[in-house]
Amino acid sequence: MTSSSNRALIDQWIEEPAPLLPILHAFHDRDGYLSEEALREIAKALRIPLADLYGTVTFYHHFSTDPDRPQTAPRVCTGPVCRLHGSQDLLDELADQGATPMACAGRCDEPTPVLSGHNVYIGQHADALEIAPSLLPPFNPGGVEECVFSAIREPGRAMLDGYRRTGGYEGLAQAVGAMAPAEVIELVRESGLAGRGGAGFPTAVKWAAVADAESEPKTIVCNADEGEPGCFKDRAILDHDPHAVIEGIAIAAYATGASRGFIYLRYEYPHTYSVLERAIAEAYEAGYLGDDILGSGFTFDLYLRRGAGAYICGEETSLLNSLEGKHPFPRNRPPYPVTHGFEDLPTAVNNVETLAAASHILRKGAAWYQGLGLDDRAGTKVISLSGDIQRPGNYEVPFGLPLKTLLYDWAGGPLPGRTIQAVTMAGLSGGFLAGDDLDVTLDEPGIRAKGSFLGAGGIMVFDDSRDMVDVAHNAMEFFAHESCGKCFPCRIGTQRLTERLNGGGPADLDDWLTEVQDIGYTMKELSACGLGMAAPAITDSLIRYFPEQVEGHVKA
Repeated sequence: MTSSSNRALIDQWIEEPAPLLPILHAFHDRDGYLSEEALREIAKALRIPLADLYGTVTFYHHFSTDPDRPQTAPRVCTGPVCRLHGSQDLLDELADQGATPMACAGRCDEPTPVLSGHNVYIGQHADALEIAPSLLPPFNPGGVEECVFSAIREPGRAMLDGYRRTGGYEGLAQAVGAMAPAEVIELVRESGLAGRGGAGFPTAVKWAAVADAESEPKTIVCNADEGEPGCFKDRAILDHDPHAVIEGIAIAAYATGASRGFIYLRYEYPHTYSVLERAIAEAYEAGYLGDDILGSGFTFDLYLRRGAGAYICGEETSLLNSLEGKHPFPRNRPPYPVTHGFEDLPTAVNNVETLAAASHILRKGAAWYQGLGLDDRAGTKVISLSGDIQRPGNYEVPFGLPLKTLLYDWAGGPLPGRTIQAVTMAGLSGGFLAGDDLDVTLDEPGIRAKGSFLGAGGIMVFDDSRDMVDVAHNAMEFFAHESCGKCFPCRIGTQRLTERLNGGGPADLDDWLTEVQDIGYTMKELSACGLGMAAPAITDSLIRYFPEQVEGHVKA
């Protein structure tokens, strides 16, 4: 391509905030890969050292710099659930098309996904792939009242007219028309809403910290980089109820005084990107975004940015660095994003589910949300359930629901003739639960008492036919692959644990256990971010629940 055509592509985005990712995607879409010429022109235009830009681009899994491995070459999910469905065989079948493996692509309820260009296909064999549907959540078999999913199954809900038919944007209108920002924060505080992306930090506390910060402009970031294996709830919400998230973002912006916001969407959701583009345009046209929202004098602009495939970008400070065009390493904290976030300015980073819930809370009230949980617990949680279970999918459960009620009564239990051997919690980050510890309620205190945590709410089921050491090895191999490499406890520790689960290490069982537990302890104490702190939960829980399988592995 000519230099002038390259410059024209850059000029479409260079005046917008966070321009690097959309510029890279524009070239990647046009040429099928990122050429050296393109990178040189981008580096010059954005005043980024070429070596830094190249290091950043090659950090992401889905940007190609090789014309022989273009954007359209198939990428096959080899995540934990898709492995159970034979994704390695599918990868082999597509080898002649240049297929490569990719980490969990967020479709554990409809395996196996194959990503090619801007299309996602699903199927078990190369000659039977079809465009992936976007599945609605199953109708709640428990008959309990929902929050996030309460209207998601209504016809046309993804479009503005359908959203407004079911009360959409009434919460935003109430906020900007009749409430002070501090009153909005107080309402959210009373509801008990906490982060739904994994950390569980109280939403109102985060919003208040941004509101109280003195620097301007302030920013809201919707973290839709749903990369935790076994998690696919954010995709369902964004595909079928995008305006609920947009409304939640606008409410958060009003409450905090933010004038700009971003939705950071994971690369593996190209259909969702199109849904959000349309929904954002509808919201602008109807006056829910932009200048003088609903005649209130409040102005807020929202931008959509697509990631490029990196698990670590789900960590909020890595995400912020990615938005800024920097290498997406986690930042040292403090300072925290609420005072030093995007462009070193006050920023609230919230999960998709959190923001969708906020829009319902503003419309229905704090007491309503408080009453959705069981036994005085506040609210609900969307659980992504997959693996060896009869009815996989997204389920919105009240906090306090017994795990076994979800597994057996709602989702139909294990496959015929099988029993449940173990489940993972928090995707992979919470490790395994098994045995008597399956008698737990779905809430953070109950699950943390068992040495795990609920986190983002991904639960993968493994029946009695599975080799749990092999499952653990695959999980640790994922963490080793996705470690950003910034800190040595995680970079080296995940590699050493992967080796120990693959036949390496001492031949004596006691020495093996001591070494594995030593590595895990060091990682938990010294890693720079949650990846290195969480990964040892896999080996810790494997040793706790499956000592016979571990012994057989070491002595084999």
